[in-house]
Amino acid sequence: MWPGSAGSGTARHGRASGALHGTYLPGRWRMTDGEPGEGHPDTRDVAGMADVASDRFDEAQLSETRSDETGFDEARLDQALSFLARRLSGDFTVDPFGFDEDLTESVLLPALRMLYRHWFRVEVRGMENVPSDGGALIVANHAGTFPLDSLMLQVAVHDEHPAARHLRTLAATLVFQLPVVSDVARKNGSTLACNEDVAELLSRDELVGVWPEGFKGIGKPFAERYQLQRFGRGGFVSAAIRSGAPIVPCSIVGAEETYPMVGNLGFLARLLRLPYAPITPTFPWLGPLGLVPLPSKWMIEFGEPLATDQYEVGAAEDPMVVFELTDNVRDVIQQTLHGLLEKRGSAFPQFSRSE
Repeated sequence: MWPGSAGSGTARHGRASGALHGTYLPGRWRMTDGEPGEGHPDTRDVAGMADVASDRFDEAQLSETRSDETGFDEARLDQALSFLARRLSGDFTVDPFGFDEDLTESVLLPALRMLYRHWFRVEVRGMENVPSDGGALIVANHAGTFPLDSLMLQVAVHDEHPAARHLRTLAATLVFQLPVVSDVARKNGSTLACNEDVAELLSRDELVGVWPEGFKGIGKPFAERYQLQRFGRGGFVSAAIRSGAPIVPCSIVGAEETYPMVGNLGFLARLLRLPYAPITPTFPWLGPLGLVPLPSKWMIEFGEPLATDQYEVGAAEDPMVVFELTDNVRDVIQQTLHGLLEKRGSAFPQFSRSE
């Protein structure tokens, strides 16, 4: 996400010298009421999904942990004990942004792999387009009511890339205002979407993930699924030009169906100071069960990198250059989304009747 305050100096308090956690000013969002649109999923199509959700999760958990006939995994027990020993002895490092690589690899990524491998059954294409070293911007479409796409992309880059690279994601101010979520996001490699932090990450040769649609993409109604929203003012392009880092377009199919937003309680969103308050086929009707994402089939494709090192540094301030490159990236992602949708077919093949 790339908030409107991306260029402000105060937005960078989270990376003050020697500080691991910063204080952020309250963010601002323009609240709009969303009306349920046509094209939302028939509730009969998802009525049976909640009935099998628990069984599918139990099966995934069993297949993930079983290593022999007894189901006892000695290797994982050793890893857990080793992790606890490192935490107790302080044998781990945290970078100036708050990223805790040891915690991420030992706890957070393993927890997300359950969803990645067994719930969403993610397929990845074009990983060879992600650089093995050096800084780069991974620019992706944003969807799904909750930002599961950013989490699944982190797993994909780490697990499918030969270099097992970590994706440092950019997040909106709201993320760092939420208790617990803020700390976990920092430790998982997220940082505030501001120009200064992006420049610093790229100078450290990090992979940086950005979702230019922001809340416009993740909070759009299901009737507008896979229709890219405006890519802001091109802040990610300016950052790439200044650093000379390549831009890798990334298209994600599957997130739109996890929490299909068929309505938006605008008055509640304004009351809670949130960008939107979603209504889905399962939430709030099923209570806490409505927070379980639907098991849609996911596909992720990385496009060919777009070089930026041929531009003069001053081109980062040229609106014509920035807008042209921004539109180019957006068009590549949109066209790839259409192709992936054709290849995937049904979003829920496990519920499709066999011919």
